[in-house]
Amino acid sequence: MWLAQGYEPSYRTINRFRVQPEVKELIRQCFVQFRCQLVQEKLIDQEAIFIDGTKIEANANKFTFVWKKAIEKFHNSLIEKSNQLYDELLEKEIMPEIERESEEQLSLEELDQMVKKVDEVISDYDSKIEGSSDVAERKALRSERKFPKQVRKHLVDFILRKQKYQRDFEIFGTRNSYSKTDHDATFMRMKDDYMKNGQLKAGYNVQIATEGQYALAYSIFSNPTDTRTLIPFLNEIEQYYFELPKNIVADAGYGSEQNYDDILSNRKREALITYNMYSKEQKRKYKQNELNTANWEYNKKNDVYTCPNQQQLVFKYRSARTDKSGFTREFKVYECENCSGCPFRSACTKAKEGNNRKLMVNEKWEQQKEYVRAKLSEEKTGAIYRQRKIDVEPVFGFLKANLHFARFSVRGKSKVENEMGFALMAVNLRKFTANN
Repeated sequence: MWLAQGYEPSYRTINRFRVQPEVKELIRQCFVQFRCQLVQEKLIDQEAIFIDGTKIEANANKFTFVWKKAIEKFHNSLIEKSNQLYDELLEKEIMPEIERESEEQLSLEELDQMVKKVDEVISDYDSKIEGSSDVAERKALRSERKFPKQVRKHLVDFILRKQKYQRDFEIFGTRNSYSKTDHDATFMRMKDDYMKNGQLKAGYNVQIATEGQYALAYSIFSNPTDTRTLIPFLNEIEQYYFELPKNIVADAGYGSEQNYDDILSNRKREALITYNMYSKEQKRKYKQNELNTANWEYNKKNDVYTCPNQQQLVFKYRSARTDKSGFTREFKVYECENCSGCPFRSACTKAKEGNNRKLMVNEKWEQQKEYVRAKLSEEKTGAIYRQRKIDVEPVFGFLKANLHFARFSVRGKSKVENEMGFALMAVNLRKFTANN
């Protein structure tokens, strides 16, 4: 209706029609039906989807950050102080030993139990004071009662602080920060840094999948790293939007062993996704650098590498590393036979004198990189990848430059998702009507 009348709605106008939880399914259906219309009119060929993300500022006050490291520090200090107080109470025989769940820290229930024990001691002193008529005795009893009362005050403070820290950890989840005014927002670096000081701002990581410069699916993440958003985003696309096409296209920010493995092995799709070193590897300087381990001679038969000093690096053992998401990478570790007296030593390794250079090789990762290089060198798949910049990035450009969508106007992830859906559908409808 708006577009037919020549009116271009701003996201503020769209916001008046929002933003209830039940609206989410209606918005999703709009994207599904819109894509069906694009397919019917042959405006997209369903050969590939182009994925990218942008960070948009949350509707949160600037200086409302809560940092996970700070909360962990305060919580550890609380654990130490509460354990010391417990030991002191036992030593002074103010309370008996209690059965603890863990020797490392006192639980909320145990702290509450300590308060009750101390209350009994204080009540006992109160009774003695009331029952005594001797002034000196009453004064002595009040003096003795002072420490248990101070202890009770500390214990109540410990309980309140521990409850707060536990709530903080629940809000953090796997994140390192959150905003007090929008708990779902995470502090992250923005390209549009109006303060010009690199300060982190509360925001959301918006991921979209496009084809033909139309947004076909979207999702909101509190994680600022694109690498870890790809798999859950693809899961959402398959579950709520449409079947994935043959080619998944994204930039180097999404290139990781876990993502390649998921697309190639689990989803049986082509991963037209570069990795961080891809562009650098294409340069002559990189290929001619003899200290670069990628250029070292490898003898597959004997499974040995030869360094620039003509020393062999032989296989020693296998190693595995598991990251925070639970994904395990496997490495083969090679060690140089003799690095002593090597003229390249200072530039080649940081190993201490007497230790030899070690080389860790992830065979699966190397195979994946070779796959990517081969795919991007092919005429058809290379052309699809080169289409990425002119397909997905204009959608974000129009969203921010034309609709002036630089900051959310609602708080909470569910409301933010709805607002983003309205804004992206407005972008789609404007482009659709302009082309018809």
